Amino acid sequence: MIRLIFSDMDGTLLDEQGRLPAEFGDVYRRLRARGIRFAPASGRQYASLRTTFAPWQDELIFVAENGTMVMERGAEIFSHAVDAPLALDVLRTGASLAGVQSVYCGKKCGYLHADDDMPAFRAELSKYVTHAAVVEDFAAVDDVPIKMSFCDFSGNAERSILPVMQQYADRLQVTLSSTEWVDLYGQGINKGVAAAKVQERLGIAPEECAAFGDYGNDLELMDAVGYSFAMENALPEVKARARYRAPSNRAHGVMAVCERILAGEFD
Repeated sequence: MIRLIFSDMDGTLLDEQGRLPAEFGDVYRRLRARGIRFAPASGRQYASLRTTFAPWQDELIFVAENGTMVMERGAEIFSHAVDAPLALDVLRTGASLAGVQSVYCGKKCGYLHADDDMPAFRAELSKYVTHAAVVEDFAAVDDVPIKMSFCDFSGNAERSILPVMQQYADRLQVTLSSTEWVDLYGQGINKGVAAAKVQERLGIAPEECAAFGDYGNDLELMDAVGYSFAMENALPEVKARARYRAPSNRAHGVMAVCERILAGEFD
């Protein structure tokens, strides 16, 4: 029986306009009544996730920042910091890339450099980072670094950012999170590790969990549960890793499978 559901956000639970399905509230209410917990698992900032799920923010478990920060009812369950000098070195490398914007993701806030403070980037960043501040120098930030993110608006991050950042792969996790974004964070930390922390905390076995994902930062999450679902719009490698398929995010695939779970199909 499934007792806990993890779901990625962009390209998975959210539609193409970044909105929750209209039926989410009703489906979630029925899941909760059955004793099934729900945990958004995303590269998004914790504050951003709380905003999206405002009516239920005190009931959900949030796996934020690609698993580097897990929160429940405002309390930290798990986090993993990046060594500050290493984080600053990565950010300096990002600053050297033409046409690429950088974000220092701390526990308290997301920080963008004044050189990148442009309306277009602000609009893109607001999808994922609700609490953001502009700084003149990343080294002056008084926060704990948990992730460094880099954006290429052209949708070419796999070629413009990823190869350069692979120089840090022996010290950090380097992840292509979308066509526009590359994230770097603690070595060996991912959504799958965070899911295991949640499972341990709740006393729920992997075989009692489901997960939904579509992109490279969801691969380890697929391995962490017994019922792994790749969205129809997922990357081929995610489909290869998952045990099951879900309809696309456009077709509200997570909600469709949740209806099947509520109907007892996976009991």
